[in-house]
Amino acid sequence: MTSSAAQEIVGRGNNDGATLFRQWFEALNETAATDGQAAYVFVMGSMAEILRVFDLPMVFPEINSLQTAVRRVAHEYLNQAEDYGYSPDICGYVKADVAVQLSGGKHPMGQIPKPAIAVLTNACNTYIKWAEIWERMYHVPIFTLDVPGTRAAGTQTWPGDRDFENDRAYVAAQIKELISACERVTGKKFDIDRLREVMRHANTMNRGWKRVLELNRTRPSLFNAVTDGTIYLGVVNAFRGTPEGAKYFDELVEEMEYKAAHGIGTLTDEKYRLIFVGVPCYPIFRRFNELFTEWGGTFVNSTYLWFAAGGSNQGFQYDLARPLESLAEGVLISVRDAMDSMFYQDQALAAMIDPFSVDGVVYHPIKSCRTVSTGLADNRRALMASRDIASLFIESDMMDRRVVSEAQLKNRTDAFFEGLASRRMR
Repeated sequence: MTSSAAQEIVGRGNNDGATLFRQWFEALNETAATDGQAAYVFVMGSMAEILRVFDLPMVFPEINSLQTAVRRVAHEYLNQAEDYGYSPDICGYVKADVAVQLSGGKHPMGQIPKPAIAVLTNACNTYIKWAEIWERMYHVPIFTLDVPGTRAAGTQTWPGDRDFENDRAYVAAQIKELISACERVTGKKFDIDRLREVMRHANTMNRGWKRVLELNRTRPSLFNAVTDGTIYLGVVNAFRGTPEGAKYFDELVEEMEYKAAHGIGTLTDEKYRLIFVGVPCYPIFRRFNELFTEWGGTFVNSTYLWFAAGGSNQGFQYDLARPLESLAEGVLISVRDAMDSMFYQDQALAAMIDPFSVDGVVYHPIKSCRTVSTGLADNRRALMASRDIASLFIESDMMDRRVVSEAQLKNRTDAFFEGLASRRMR
């Protein structure tokens, strides 16, 4: 490949991802301007495969909220929601979204349309109460998909097992109820062939996402799981089941394989390979990452890339010959994995240390999200008991800059890397 071709392919994923994201918000803005129907969904179990059959644009309130933090205006939305009566202890994502709704959909990236239906899963306990807010505000139908989770660490069941088949049938029955709900809201009939088309694109995306994650085992690492990974996650969610999303991940795999073949890493001088556990600190997103890259540290993987992708990292492939049954199976496996990555991550982290040549694990509990943060200290102890691995435990928030102390984060991070250097010398 020529140097000009190399310049075209390296960095393409980030550039194209940003372009697609702007296009997605523009489409939402157009839906709002024409008072069109939209579905409010969440990243863990969006049910995009069904909603796209009914041509329902999807609004991800989690993505909308984090965008306010990245653009350094989250405090305005948080203050508005707290003035309205919401407690400072409530999830920052929820409060920012409430402020967006109170502002008539006004958002830094455009106008957010009102919901015609909301679809949620039990993957996060906050989802249920969050959807009730929209129900009160807009009097729209709320559909809750109850996905059976893993009963205890290491007890996952798989196709063919009696318990798994019972769980799959339970999910399948709910999917049929969701289809009926969408038919009532949109006035459109369900099209099984359209579902197959959407699932075919989702297969390409799932396959590509799994391959991209695997390729980051390469030394040097090909992308930063916190910064670059957030861009990839945006496409995973917003363009799931679309030709654009499938094409993006085909090309992203091509980019990563090229970088791996030519030794092109995300850092020019990679010294330490890290895993990130939790949700990033978006109020100082760039600076937060610099606290690690200044020491030559890069994040090769993260639990965030698992649960915020709704378990797409599993790379599950739908069987288009039996779409509804296979969709139920895929939803069960993927959403269950998303929940496992929050509740039982110590075993998965231990299994990643050797393949990814990991030097340390960074735990980042946040004030806003108890679902992600509760138990991280215990999980850290469990991991350190099973593996001789350095770890860092730092606290801030994904939205609220009032509880983000850059000086404190830097002190803890610097001490962590000094310890890594000592370990390496020994």
